[in-house]
Amino acid sequence: MSMQTVLEQKLRLELDPAFLEVLNESHMHGGPATDSHFRLTVVSSRFTDMNRVGRHRLIYRLLSAELAGDIHALALHLYTPDEWRQRDRTIPASPDCRGGSRTGA
Repeated sequence: MSMQTVLEQKLRLELDPAFLEVLNESHMHGGPATDSHFRLTVVSSRFTDMNRVGRHRLIYRLLSAELAGDIHALALHLYTPDEWRQRDRTIPASPDCRGGSRTGA
């Protein structure tokens, strides 16, 4: 099972999201394309009354086993349903790779 599938299953089970997108962005980074860089967009009522840090901590706790492995980076975009509607359901683009993992960079 791919890491992307594992992340999707865990997040669906734990957060019952109204919207979930898990993108493997490993190909955008230096070195071989692996299951190491992901962008998560999660819209869940579980985030209501949680600040940004609390939301991130929840995700890190849910994915602690995966983060202890080969995942190098997670871009997290975490919203309540109301926040998602206010954003017009738009997802920020990921930044360009700065080449930190490339040899000779």
